[in-house]
Amino acid sequence: MADERAVLEASVERLRTLVAGLGPEELRAQAYPSEWTVADVLSHLGSGAVIASRSLDEALGGVAAAPPQSIWDEWNAKAPDAKALAALNADRALIERLHALSDDECHRLNFSVGPMSVDYACVIRLRINEHLRHTWDIGAVFDPSVGLSPDGVVIVFETLPMIARFTGKPTGATRELFVHTTEPDRDFVVGLSVDAVSIKAADGVQTSSLELPGEAFARLIYGRLDLDHTPAFKGDEAGLEELRHAFPGV
Repeated sequence: MADERAVLEASVERLRTLVAGLGPEELRAQAYPSEWTVADVLSHLGSGAVIASRSLDEALGGVAAAPPQSIWDEWNAKAPDAKALAALNADRALIERLHALSDDECHRLNFSVGPMSVDYACVIRLRINEHLRHTWDIGAVFDPSVGLSPDGVVIVFETLPMIARFTGKPTGATRELFVHTTEPDRDFVVGLSVDAVSIKAADGVQTSSLELPGEAFARLIYGRLDLDHTPAFKGDEAGLEELRHAFPGV
């Protein structure tokens, strides 16, 4: 778990370095999600850090956390430059909060997020998922060739089956596509049915429909693998396009 927390801390520092070089106009530029500016993405990460930190406090016996909507409203009202500064501060504060937890607190931490039961390990992994993709949402604006950081992709892969249940949208097709990834070297089967989309680890014996970098497959599951941000890959172009429709983005 210490290694996973280190991955999250490294992502926090990468984001801080990236944002430190941005001026007022760049903070107001459109981010990868068309409805958000760069500052809005930072606001989302910052408010998410505040919500996570308060959820930790509540789960460990503190005061009840404020409703997420009230926190989002507070952050949405900030000016773009203020969003950026506050986001970096909140991001760092969450890391410090996680470091401060005792072994006993880590062991007994458990709370609900929607239908999920979240423990300490899940807090770290979910935050890594969120942090990597939204850091990419900013970085890709200024460098379309940028990928997700390799150290985080391995951890994202551990949560892909769960994440796909939320991000996948049935396309009307019923089929299986076998995907091989590089860096890391993994095999997956993506199942499309009339009412669900699923991902599970494969045993590696099937002939792959697609072969692509691991970070690209992770971005695909989050709807971030459009034509302009797709690296070189091998295999079924039609299958890749079908997966783009199955994972339209969050």
